[in-house]
Amino acid sequence: MAYDAYHERIYGLIGFPLVHSFSKDFFNKKFKAEGIDAEYVNFEIPEIGDLMEVIAENANLSGLNVTIPYKEQVLPYLNDIDPVAKKIGAVNVIKFIRGKSGNDFKLVGYNSDIVGFCDSIKPLLAPSHRRALVLGTGGAAKAVCVGLEQLGVEPQLVSRTPAPGVLTYGDLTPRVMAEHTVIVNSTPLGMYPHVDACPAIPYDCLGPEFICYDLLYNPEVTLFMRKSAERGAVVKNGLEMLLLQAFESWKIWNR
Repeated sequence: MAYDAYHERIYGLIGFPLVHSFSKDFFNKKFKAEGIDAEYVNFEIPEIGDLMEVIAENANLSGLNVTIPYKEQVLPYLNDIDPVAKKIGAVNVIKFIRGKSGNDFKLVGYNSDIVGFCDSIKPLLAPSHRRALVLGTGGAAKAVCVGLEQLGVEPQLVSRTPAPGVLTYGDLTPRVMAEHTVIVNSTPLGMYPHVDACPAIPYDCLGPEFICYDLLYNPEVTLFMRKSAERGAVVKNGLEMLLLQAFESWKIWNR
């Protein structure tokens, strides 16, 4: 569906499924409050190849956010990738650089997840937080790993599937847990409506020295956070990260 007939600029989100979109509500409220002639649209596409159809049908498309499962799949469709996003290997912001002709444009990929994550977890970190377990191996996990490295914390990926350099949940012994006092959930486990799910870590090993950060924000308190807090861990959800990465997306689109 084309939206450009109604507004000077169109921004949007590609992903599948898009049950709930913080970005859509955030940006449309921003546009209304600031008198910006733009609309933010959810483009729920069942496969990444449909991206080109979205672009073809919306001549005023000025920028896109990218979410699950396309943060990595979108890379071949881009003309250029920012060095930080290239290092991460995942993109969640696409900037449109248009020429004089409406059909003359470049797609440049960026990653604002890393900015949102670093700025939101940094105030919680202490010198004792030297190593982290990052649950999941998708595009968000890759951004988290690079962000942790920038903050001086050594990341270790954890997955249900064995892979070189990746721990499985069965590898999380009391000793491993004690050595990794930051735990970041980058999986969708526990996201609404599946609120009774959580990553299978040994919660009994947690204590007040742990930070347990969930990239999810719906529900506000996930089962992962609740079980971690019961053991005394400091917990935080991903809402501030999402807000900060939205700010960064807007900067990228308009610079």
